[in-house]
Amino acid sequence: MTESFAEFKESFSYGSRSDLSFKFFKGMDDADVAAFLAQILDLVGEAYDTGDVAPIIEAAIDAQAAAYAPTGKSPWTYEDGPFTIPAGDLSTQTVGLLTSSGHYPIAADPEPLGVAGMTQGAAEGQVNDFLKATPVLSEIPGDLPDDEIAVRHPGYDVRSVQRDPNVAFPREHLRALVADGTIGGVAESSFSFVGATSQRRLLQEIPEWADRMKAAGADVVLLVPV
Repeated sequence: MTESFAEFKESFSYGSRSDLSFKFFKGMDDADVAAFLAQILDLVGEAYDTGDVAPIIEAAIDAQAAAYAPTGKSPWTYEDGPFTIPAGDLSTQTVGLLTSSGHYPIAADPEPLGVAGMTQGAAEGQVNDFLKATPVLSEIPGDLPDDEIAVRHPGYDVRSVQRDPNVAFPREHLRALVADGTIGGVAESSFSFVGATSQRRLLQEIPEWADRMKAAGADVVLLVPV
């Protein structure tokens, strides 16, 4: 199959390759992608001799940050918002957790788009359908072991959070903050949803979600966007 360079660089963003770690290529000029690939190949050659792959990782992170850097005023930037200052010191507050990482209890699969047992690969291939759908909030009990929690999301590479849920679902970090007295406690349940969803429908769901988080004992909520 004949493929242009432009088609190649866009294929990582929900395309034929669907490697979400490099979907940032789509927002870069052809010349910038070519320069990045040349840099990576050079660093791979260096790693043959040194065994040090850290520069390769750093180069990829730097390129990703540059590609996603805001240009001008973002349409998703708001001058104000309905944030409320906590009523007391955090050391006395129970903190809830809400993430857009797509975590859910294995025993309570939210079945996105009405599909049971959807794989990560299938989710990536249906991102446009996710972006039109009503988001589903998954409740994850605080005593549920990590090996009974799964993650699925069409918008990012989930491999890191599969290895360590705390990368995007930081329950253990909150528990550590309780242990050292920084916060008063952690809510009985944490919550997660797939952030690649209909923003209009998300706004409609938020009031009910807030009630659910309050019912779980949260005084304040840590929001973790992915």
